[in-house]
Amino acid sequence: MKLWLGLILSFIGLFLSIWIVIPAPNFTLLPLAVGSPEISPILIIGNSIALLLSFSQSKYFLLSRIAVSCSLLALILSCIPLWQLPTTIQQAQTQMQAVLGNWQIPADLQAKMRPRPFVLADLFTGLAKPKVRQSSHTFAAADGTPLSLEIYQPMVTGRYPAIAAIYGGAWQRGKPTQNARFNSYIAAQGYTVVAIDYRHAPRYRFPAQLQDVAAALQFMIQQAETYEIDPTRIAVIGWSSGGHLATLAAYQLNNIPIRAVINYYAPTNLLQGYTDPPSPDPINTKAVLQALLGGSPEQVPTLYQEASPINHVKPNLPPTLLIYGDRDHLVKSIFGQQLYQRLQATGNKAIFLKIPWAEHSFDAVFNGMGNQIALYHIERFLAWALRDGE
Repeated sequence: MKLWLGLILSFIGLFLSIWIVIPAPNFTLLPLAVGSPEISPILIIGNSIALLLSFSQSKYFLLSRIAVSCSLLALILSCIPLWQLPTTIQQAQTQMQAVLGNWQIPADLQAKMRPRPFVLADLFTGLAKPKVRQSSHTFAAADGTPLSLEIYQPMVTGRYPAIAAIYGGAWQRGKPTQNARFNSYIAAQGYTVVAIDYRHAPRYRFPAQLQDVAAALQFMIQQAETYEIDPTRIAVIGWSSGGHLATLAAYQLNNIPIRAVINYYAPTNLLQGYTDPPSPDPINTKAVLQALLGGSPEQVPTLYQEASPINHVKPNLPPTLLIYGDRDHLVKSIFGQQLYQRLQATGNKAIFLKIPWAEHSFDAVFNGMGNQIALYHIERFLAWALRDGE
């Protein structure tokens, strides 16, 4: 009985662990490639148990050896993210130090932040869910289309720095409620977080989405008193396609005082993204870009240039935090690296946080290894970039 249980567990453990190194061939299997690396310490425990159960009597030698082999391979694979963890944290902290310098985090802010980049216990217990005030409102798009806002505020009334949060979804889907866990977490640290909506492709093509971001930011400034916003301290953050819009807004909307931008695995060079898509390509990158821009680069070359954040880099941009998974098979991490290098070359402050084991949307596992590291550095980056008196 123990052997059969060990055999079953060894197969399950190996099936889950292989996604740490094998990319998902389609969108259906993508959650496995996203989740397995993020919970790898849990897989280590499961694979270790399966390995112990796989040892049995000699008359089951063949089955026992199969189970042991599967469990050993699964155990090795599940250890990969932990092997990469120390170097990943060290590299991130080196970059943070280079940009933030000797800035000291005020004690009241420090008390609300994560004490370390990775806390193993949090992977098992989850991160605390803070209480915040939450409300829904609407604003109008450029053509009068009503768009929604989700507003997250600290429990204590006051005047707070603001974060405009922009969801992802290939510019075609999504809603402002989809990053509620992150938005609540950040709001509890002393920010008014405004999760904004925008019109979707292919019905609405670029630059409609950027126009909606601009309208939402203007709304935040106009309603600053109502929503307890300090209009001089605004940052933008976005995920994937939302990160693309956040970065464009930070680099192009000169009439809005954006102090910082955080980019979670966003496209930055749409032309190269079209000509050099990932392999495998679970979302059909070329079709997604054609839906957004209305054609191929041969048909609408100017739009591909205008819609690429890397083409809008110039001196004196807001500080940028770039967060990418190095195993991303929707948006290659090289595009984040290219933007980082361009920002550095033009004298801008930028941080490139690369998580070697992570896939696209790795932060969907909110208490996973990658997102714990991301949250730790986001907290400190925001506190520095939006500090009072700057």
